[in-house]
Amino acid sequence: MEWIEGIGEAIRYIEDNITEEILIENIAKKVLMSPFYFQKGFAMLCGFTVGEYIRQRRLTLAGREIVSTDEKIIDIALKYGYTSPDSFTKAFTRFHGVTPTAVRKDGAMIKSLAPLKIKFSLEGGYIMDYKIVEKDSFTIMGVSKVFKYDSATTEIPQFWAEHYQTGKGKFVCGMYGINIDESMGSEEFEYLIADNYNPSVEVPDGFVTKIIPKYTWAVFASKGPMPKSLQDVSGRIFSEWLPNCKDYEIAAGYNIEMYTNTDDYPQGSQDESYYSEIWIPVRRKD
Repeated sequence: MEWIEGIGEAIRYIEDNITEEILIENIAKKVLMSPFYFQKGFAMLCGFTVGEYIRQRRLTLAGREIVSTDEKIIDIALKYGYTSPDSFTKAFTRFHGVTPTAVRKDGAMIKSLAPLKIKFSLEGGYIMDYKIVEKDSFTIMGVSKVFKYDSATTEIPQFWAEHYQTGKGKFVCGMYGINIDESMGSEEFEYLIADNYNPSVEVPDGFVTKIIPKYTWAVFASKGPMPKSLQDVSGRIFSEWLPNCKDYEIAAGYNIEMYTNTDDYPQGSQDESYYSEIWIPVRRKD
């Protein structure tokens, strides 16, 4: 199943099972993808994490039922996966801006997120700079933290900020941002801020070393101010390169961003010439 077709099938599966327990690994299995890259691809193509999409669709449908039916609010909450009135009210209010009671009693306005629809369109024409590289295993040193996919987009930048604020940048400058989900099947992943490991230097407290295995890597070049330039390339990998690549498929649950030294550019990471890369492990398709 191709990437875009798979994402479309995943959306249909979510809609058909919106009141049931929906596990990421079950969706990914349904569409013949690894959970690791399914979640990254979904977010890049759709603009939501899978969890955000499911949550907002459920709250949309719950709001509709509060407006159009006489069902008890607690029964609607249970139907859409909330086990207590408080948790439902908090989630409902965050999404709609009003409480369920205000909607029913006062006719307050609610929000609606329509189901996503994947459409094929004539786009692209972009030139993507990439190369296929055989790379032996190598060791990195850095700081490690486990993140949930749902909250990673906001928490990882905070992790980077804390890294420098606490002085850890004098030990690890941050040549790499490494995303690892070796099982390719969980709802969490390990993320490291890392440099190449120098075995002649003692590993400081709070830091770890890790061996990145030998792989064939698809290496994608990015040039321009961060983070937009790298985000644009990442989006095009999932929306254009992977769906149209006939020779290679993703081989493992690794995703590496490589950053060059900001001191080499007049405007640092905001320089128009700032260079960075995305590395994805690949293998030839059967």
